[in-house]
Amino acid sequence: MKFNAKSHRRYNILTGEWILVSPHRTKRPWQGKKDKPVVVEKVSYDPDCYLCPGNTRANGSVNPNYESTYSFVNDYAALVENQEHETYTNGLLRAESEEGICKVICFSPDHSLTLPLMSVSAITDVITLWQKEYDELGKKPNINHVQIFENKGAIMGCSNPHPHGQIWAQFSIPEVVLKKQFHQLQYWNENNSSLLADYIQQELALDERIILKNEHFVALVPYWATWPYEVMIAPIKQYQHIGQLSEEEKTAFAEIIKQLTTKYDNLFETSFPYSSGIHQSPTDKEHPEWHFHMSFYPPLLRSAEVKKFMVGYEMFANAQRDITAEQAADTLKKLDLKHYSLA
Repeated sequence: MKFNAKSHRRYNILTGEWILVSPHRTKRPWQGKKDKPVVVEKVSYDPDCYLCPGNTRANGSVNPNYESTYSFVNDYAALVENQEHETYTNGLLRAESEEGICKVICFSPDHSLTLPLMSVSAITDVITLWQKEYDELGKKPNINHVQIFENKGAIMGCSNPHPHGQIWAQFSIPEVVLKKQFHQLQYWNENNSSLLADYIQQELALDERIILKNEHFVALVPYWATWPYEVMIAPIKQYQHIGQLSEEEKTAFAEIIKQLTTKYDNLFETSFPYSSGIHQSPTDKEHPEWHFHMSFYPPLLRSAEVKKFMVGYEMFANAQRDITAEQAADTLKKLDLKHYSLA
């Protein structure tokens, strides 16, 4: 791969942004903060957990004794429904009200599990719930975008270790989504094909950044990846959103999620932290240009103790990474698919 040994910039085809890559910096010594590895939970039920079945949450609501997945409106939501629409303008100052719905998605009743330790069928149930929520929330007249995501690990802001994610559905379409929509639409209009579908075919042909693949999905380190071990999962065939997946394709999606997150845990033999999210077509209208994808942004760089933070230059100038996408892909590709804790 050209430029793998010297500093260079790479272009993100989805956002139109550039990233600085500095592979020679991996040789520098580390004398900064080190954290202890995260230990996998061993307790399948925690009476003090707000998300375990049958427990009372902080606001007094009681969880049902759910046996698979469970979703509910977040008790402390960042967005709320049925707000009167208001605007404010004062010279250069502008604001407007925003409404929406925030939901918590419990992946499993078992407090000790994470996605890599769940069965493929259990992860398929999670995907089925994502489909249901995307469809139901997206049909609401006051909802134009549905964001599905998971923050795993305390370092990523997760306040509860119970296996869960969130959905924020809102009236406006978020800025990152608008950027991706712009570039996908531009490519669609010029080529009459999906930007990501064509990109995936090029990646499959090169086979430099592919980590996992099956009949329906591929997991790869994007050429423009920012986080050290960033990975994108996407369907090989163009689908605008997850609601279009068949039962067979849902299983294939679940398989590759389990395999990738297992590799993550095996990398440093820790419960690997990350933020993951699904970008898919907004729900305001039909979007033939969209190709849905799920991205994983993990902060670990050299070990379970050393984190990668977006600070300094990255906050004030440009995204930057030290290991190349090819180096990260090669490392992840070589990892076992059996979870280290089960060996």
